Amino acid sequence: MKELIIRETSEQAYDFIAKAVDIESSDNLIVSTTNSFNIDMQILSSYKSIVNLKLANDIRRINKFFESVNAKLQNDSTFICCVETYMLRKRRILHKYPKGINWAIYTLDYLIRRVSPKVWGLKKLYFLITSGRSRVLSKAETLGRLYSCGFVVVEEEYFDNKLWIRAKKIKEPAFDNNPTYGPLIRLKRLGKNGKTIKVYKARTMHAYSEYLQEYIYQNNHLQEGGKFNNDFRITTAGKFLRKFWLDELPMLLNWLKRDLKIVGVRPLSKQYLSLYPKDFRERRKKYRPGLVPPFYVDLPKTLDKIIESEIKYLDSYDKHPFFTDWKYFWIAFYNIVFKKARSN
Repeated sequence: MKELIIRETSEQAYDFIAKAVDIESSDNLIVSTTNSFNIDMQILSSYKSIVNLKLANDIRRINKFFESVNAKLQNDSTFICCVETYMLRKRRILHKYPKGINWAIYTLDYLIRRVSPKVWGLKKLYFLITSGRSRVLSKAETLGRLYSCGFVVVEEEYFDNKLWIRAKKIKEPAFDNNPTYGPLIRLKRLGKNGKTIKVYKARTMHAYSEYLQEYIYQNNHLQEGGKFNNDFRITTAGKFLRKFWLDELPMLLNWLKRDLKIVGVRPLSKQYLSLYPKDFRERRKKYRPGLVPPFYVDLPKTLDKIIESEIKYLDSYDKHPFFTDWKYFWIAFYNIVFKKARSN
């Protein structure tokens, strides 16, 4: 088995796998496949570990494949896979071809294999021609797909121009039919009375990034302003959209639907709200969130200060609702326009 794994991958890959799973055990399944059928048809109903030596880039229905792996694993069992991230792919192409044409080849490759699968009308044509092979995947999308399919990431290593991932099954898949994949996304946030609302935004993150909030917090923590530190989920275009507030414009639809008001506490995800003290979480749910949060009035730099800012706003709002929102709006307007205040 050792020789077969090394022949298919490398000795370094074998070492990465061998330190996590019992290679020779019948409870361990090692495959080199891009088809979920080859997982589903296995005789055993469950395994202690599954290893796939093929790149995730060549799997047409990635989530279906991960879901099949999940179904064949016991809880707390190991899944090892690998992917060529788009940054590794970029480096490979730029190093492979001569200067002058390498960037042209990379740009064409990016448009065909990264952009076209996401464009309506071109998606079917892309998969018809390529059968889903050699797709461009980001690290965020790959990890996000794993998390959406019931896994948590335990270990990551870069070698052989691949990102090797050791994950652990902790629950059943989410079976998400509406991931954040298009240019306009709807994010699940908590509204008034704890009701789940869909907040519209221009997509600034890689697909499936919404599943990585806990991962980002555990590995990167928070920076000043309460945003996640070194958030690799944000795309290059996303940084531009955020800089000029363009990603926030679709939230006006939520205002028209009365999910949000103009001024109010920020609509948060369940994961982010879990960082708040329990008593304040319950109080916060009683209010309708807003487009302009009190953050832009007090400009707090830590999560504790953000919570203090929101408590101060809600205390004032309880006494004088209209006056409080009026005052907060104009102070926030001044800070944003003249002091260039930003949430990150």
